[in-house]
Amino acid sequence: MKIDLPRFISRGDTVAVALSGGSDSMALIHFLCSNAETSGFTVVALNVEHGIRGQASLKDSLFVKDYCEKHNIGLISYSVDCPAYAEKEKLSIEQAARRLRYDCFFDAISKGKCDKVATAHHMSDNAESVLFNLFRGTGLKGVTGIEENFKNRIIRPFLTVGKSEIMRYVSENSIPFVTDETNFSDDFSRNFIRLNIIPKIKEVFPEAEKNIARFTEIARRDDEYLNRLAISAVKSFTDREEIVLPADDAVICRAAVIALKRLGLEKDWEKTHADSVCALKNMKNGSKAILPKRLVAVKEYDKIVLYKDLRAPSDAEKRVPFATGDIYFGDYILSLKETDPAIVDLKSGLFADKSKIPKSAEIRFISPGDTFTKFGGGTKKLCDYFTDKKIPRRLRNGIPLLADGSNVLVIFGIAVSDKVKVSKTTEKIIKFSSEKYQ
Repeated sequence: MKIDLPRFISRGDTVAVALSGGSDSMALIHFLCSNAETSGFTVVALNVEHGIRGQASLKDSLFVKDYCEKHNIGLISYSVDCPAYAEKEKLSIEQAARRLRYDCFFDAISKGKCDKVATAHHMSDNAESVLFNLFRGTGLKGVTGIEENFKNRIIRPFLTVGKSEIMRYVSENSIPFVTDETNFSDDFSRNFIRLNIIPKIKEVFPEAEKNIARFTEIARRDDEYLNRLAISAVKSFTDREEIVLPADDAVICRAAVIALKRLGLEKDWEKTHADSVCALKNMKNGSKAILPKRLVAVKEYDKIVLYKDLRAPSDAEKRVPFATGDIYFGDYILSLKETDPAIVDLKSGLFADKSKIPKSAEIRFISPGDTFTKFGGGTKKLCDYFTDKKIPRRLRNGIPLLADGSNVLVIFGIAVSDKVKVSKTTEKIIKFSSEKYQ
């Protein structure tokens, strides 16, 4: 077998072969041991007894132990209760076994028992994995196949090698192995594909496994490219932790997953959450998806925005009497500064005639029934004015206002009402400005 080992293993590495005693893993440990001295790495074995097949499983682990002792190979042993774990986590035996097995792999690495773990996955396993994911229902990621090198920790040197070549190597080198009888049972979905589907496919398409491997390489490159597009498209807007998603159908769902994780749903997100965000694309303006951890997704005209609803429920009741100076209000520092009319540039900000502001005016957030009179006259509901200005609904509740009763006089950062506008007879001017501090 010709394998470019330097692609997987560096000089000085200690590589633990995941050794079950089956033909594939026995071929792998034999192959690596045969090349270890010339390539400058060390080989040990790692055996996980899953507790699935009773005495047969224990016998296989004993076979591995005897083989390692006979060939002076270090052995890392684990024993797990797969059936109990599967029942507890509501997983299939296959899923539970894989999860526990990889837990053991990473435990061995984290404790310094090895630098990498090599598994004996081969070309047929790769084809099986792709078909399994296709039949179960998957996106592009599911047809990228098995990774040859996962985080430079889990390596699969045999992934480009066919099963027949491995068995020929086993025969030529008289390598002993044990047979797991569950490999020949249709009870497991992957076994069904391996035993019934792939052989039928190969009768018509002898090169099917090689072609699937070639396809997975193409799919992996495309998947990585679309992921890069999604990552670059997810940009934060403002300091309120908002993320605007791209409208492109090819990357929006990927971008939704990235956005959910960035906003705090790192481990708790589910596919249904991403789907509900993507579904907003075809909904009317203002449609929302309420997500865990106070996350909200909303359709805003031609875009979808994810954000954290940081406003406390009590904020709606906050009210501060009108006065000049600096005021901490909500997420803002509000500045109400009296200014000399003779030197002010009215185009440089928001200004109001102090004498036109009633003493009963107060700073608050939006309330039902609020109205606003824009410059030049014309009074309308504040919510309608916000709609005209295309101010997203999610932001409206957090915009500070100066209001007298239901009459809004100043919308901080946006506009001043015609009712308090500066005129030629104005003697005292107040400049209104706002800055977020969170």
